Amino acid sequence: MSRLGKLLAGWTFRTATPSFEPGDVITAFVTHSDGEGVSSRIGDSVLRIEGDTEVDVETKVRLKVTSFDDQNHVGTAEIVEFLGEF
Repeated sequence: MSRLGKLLAGWTFRTATPSFEPGDVITAFVTHSDGEGVSSRIGDSVLRIEGDTEVDVETKVRLKVTSFDDQNHVGTAEIVEFLGEF
């Protein structure tokens, strides 16, 4: 392996469209609110928040992913914990 290869071994780059599995628990900010509820955008992926949606935009929450479509980068999640406002 070249020196550059050794130096870069194990490096990974973040993607603009992260994927999630049902059951994953992540920390994120509520980024959008409309007449249908609230959602959280992580990169170009969007998680629609189900259940208790009485939460303000820019509130930091812990979310449990309930479904996710890798093709369209959209899914649903429920709030596990409120962590505060930004």
